[in-house]
Amino acid sequence: QVQLVESGGGLVQAGGSLRLSCAASGRTFSNNAMGWFRQAPGKEREFVVAINWNRGTTYYSDPVKGRFTVSRDNAKNTVYLQMNSLKPEDTAVYYCAARRTTILGDQESMYDYWGQGTQVTVSS
Repeated sequence: QVQLVESGGGLVQAGGSLRLSCAASGRTFSNNAMGWFRQAPGKEREFVVAINWNRGTTYYSDPVKGRFTVSRDNAKNTVYLQMNSLKPEDTAVYYCAARRTTILGDQESMYDYWGQGTQVTVSS
């Protein structure tokens, strides 16, 4: 059974940094695309970034481009999201997701597996 477990969320001041982790288990993810999404209170879940697990190609949403960096560690079956220059508007629950295909996607419906989410709060 596929399981995605996020960790690394917390409270940080504006301008600070956090690194989120997504530990994947239950199958080999070398032929998958992984994504990070976030959902702020009262808002719909939105796309943050996607990465091709095998090639490492990435696709970032405009609000985080230049501030967030996604990476993966194949040996640990883990995807990371390094978040720098955090802003109060980055406050949200962050979710890790996986697709059964290698094609990067930016829509929630494209993803087959989801983690439980981790809270990120950025204070001003």
